[in-house]
Amino acid sequence: MNLIKVLWVDDEIEMLKPHFLFLKERGYETSPCTNGLDALDLIQKETFDIVLLDENMPGLNGLETLDGIKNINPDLPVVMITKNEEEHIMEEAIGAKISDYLIKPVNPNQILLSLKKILNHKTLIADKTTQNYQQQFKEISLSLSNLVTHEDWIEHFKKLMYWELELESLEDSSMFEIFETQMKEANIQFAKFIETYYENWMKGNSGPVLSHQVFRKFVFPELNKHQPTLLLMIDNLRFDQWRTIQPELKKYCKVAREETCFSILPTATQYARNAFFAGLTPLEMSNRFPQWWKNDIDEGGKNVHELDFLKAQCERLGMELPISYHKITQLNQSQQLIKNLQNHTHEGLTTVVYNFVDMISHAKTEMEVIKELAPDNKAYRSLTLSWFKNSPLKDLIKKGCDLGFKILLTTDHGTINVGNPSEVIGDKETSINLRYKSGKSLTYESKDVIACKSPQDYQLPSFYGINSSFVFAKSDAYFIYKNNFNQYAKLFKNTFQHGGVSLEEIIIPFVVLNSR
Repeated sequence: MNLIKVLWVDDEIEMLKPHFLFLKERGYETSPCTNGLDALDLIQKETFDIVLLDENMPGLNGLETLDGIKNINPDLPVVMITKNEEEHIMEEAIGAKISDYLIKPVNPNQILLSLKKILNHKTLIADKTTQNYQQQFKEISLSLSNLVTHEDWIEHFKKLMYWELELESLEDSSMFEIFETQMKEANIQFAKFIETYYENWMKGNSGPVLSHQVFRKFVFPELNKHQPTLLLMIDNLRFDQWRTIQPELKKYCKVAREETCFSILPTATQYARNAFFAGLTPLEMSNRFPQWWKNDIDEGGKNVHELDFLKAQCERLGMELPISYHKITQLNQSQQLIKNLQNHTHEGLTTVVYNFVDMISHAKTEMEVIKELAPDNKAYRSLTLSWFKNSPLKDLIKKGCDLGFKILLTTDHGTINVGNPSEVIGDKETSINLRYKSGKSLTYESKDVIACKSPQDYQLPSFYGINSSFVFAKSDAYFIYKNNFNQYAKLFKNTFQHGGVSLEEIIIPFVVLNSR
């Protein structure tokens, strides 16, 4: 076993020999040093795992030496040891990013505990995480066969999301690979659940809150004439991405309520988001508002009438307060809204559709740099978090909190990282989405799809006539035409797509945030 190299800097170093012997017996090789200048010289010449640094030394004192160490090697852990308990000394040391702070006299076990805490922190956490997951693995697997209701599936999915976020930090990927098999099996069973119950839900029978019900059941009850409300529809936001950005909001707001809803099928923007704003199913929208609804085969934008749908729904609900609608697709639009947000405090509802997360996922199939940055769920979450930390969306939420808005945050659907190309055949009018197809006389791999041969059963319009049908990709399948199959299968493999049936696409958050 390699000894861990410790540099101990103290002007009374001779008195510490018993500590050196104690540490050596436990795998630590300690190099003594009596002053700050010599310590900086040693750090430039040799490699150390950690530094124990006396604060009160002649010549360069501990804080000055600490500053020099961080200039040479910012990542080198330093434990400050001092007799001085003055608060400003501690604050300066902590501000200089020390790893620990010990007050003299220190005993050998104190030093050992500090070293283990710092140097073995990741290993100890990894061991505990692995142990806990191994204990939970059997329970998660067994519970999969006992999931009967949508509430059962929501809880199971949240448990899986918890373990995905826990296991992704481990350097050893073996546990994560085991988790991925559990996630795939869960998606296989979830598709069977959806196939069994979805038609009943769309008939109005009891089930989860679906896209076309979210506004009436979750948004409308939160509106208050005495407080402005900011509704943020972040397009394409997965549940795990919400969990990833949530800690960034703690300074400005707190979660007052978190609900879970289901996206309708197809889990695609033109269906799920229009349904949210209209409060209607796609079939109802196409029947009641044919001037606003566009089918897959129609020319033109499919989401250009969201404000019209929203106004119509608000009128049906008897909402008299003024509303506004803003779609953010460019940086200057969000900056302008932030600047003018105070002008919307008189409104009952200020609605913002924020498309950036959607642009990340779509760009992944078009830009090699994004494709390399986000090849998997972990990287995709990291990319989302990195963007959010520096995004106008974060500034918008902060400004909303400062102005006293109640903030409602939700999405239309999630995405899944696809990996299983599945052959589909259709005519030239067949829709182009990779996770669902609408058309007539479709040919497909039955094992990979949920087939809807009567669109009305799923509250979808039959725009191809009596031969209309929809197929939805299950699990991580994605549809590729027979022509140039291998070329396109490779192009879209490991990209994030939506439109089909998976836990990641269907189960989505609705969150109420109040300012602190």
